[in-house]
Amino acid sequence: MRFLFVFTVSVGLLLLSCEDKQSSKKTNTTVAKDSTIAKTKATSQTKRAYPKLTDDNAMEFFLEYEKEHKENKVRIVTDFGNIDILLYDKTKFHRANFIYLTKRNYFDYTQFYRVVPNFVIQGGSSDGMDIYKRRRQIGRYLLPPDTKRGYTHKRGAVSMPSSEIENAYKLASPYQFFIVQKPDGAYHLDGEYTVFGEVISGMDVVDEISKVETDDGEWPIKNVFIKTVELIE
Repeated sequence: MRFLFVFTVSVGLLLLSCEDKQSSKKTNTTVAKDSTIAKTKATSQTKRAYPKLTDDNAMEFFLEYEKEHKENKVRIVTDFGNIDILLYDKTKFHRANFIYLTKRNYFDYTQFYRVVPNFVIQGGSSDGMDIYKRRRQIGRYLLPPDTKRGYTHKRGAVSMPSSEIENAYKLASPYQFFIVQKPDGAYHLDGEYTVFGEVISGMDVVDEISKVETDDGEWPIKNVFIKTVELIE
């Protein structure tokens, strides 16, 4: 299995790539892009508790959602230990998006699918069909950048990679994220990607994950699963 930073593997790309088989090579100073390679017919006729999100309704949805859902701390549970993250209130759409996906259990058994030592670890996807199905149920949408809040890609910063779509506005892939592991930060990414949180506990876990063996596509040889992401006080 392989995936990229929001990139493509079978389909692939910077701090990310495929939905799930990323394998195009990137330098350790770039971020991969996200893309979903599986395509099947939607058959669910079940009543939806929330609307299926699109580029047309996502921003309006999160504008309302964030007013009622003020949680801003989450815990990423892995076999290596826990990573606790503070989500910034100022980047409200990105915070609301992450909280929404957490409450929808989207992240359960996704993976840190891209690991670049002394740079970043990137998570939130997998090459499993079940992850594609979750995305299909939630919707296909992108988030606009929010890069002028004063947040930087310091060590421990949590940021969102751009989509597989090349565009001048760096629209972000909402399903994936990366954590800066580099000791002296990755400030060359400032202004390019939206920093929407930071690690407040568990950087030792991030460092351990950054040491795992990877293939040429920067995908861990042995899967690094995100067991779940849960809300914490």
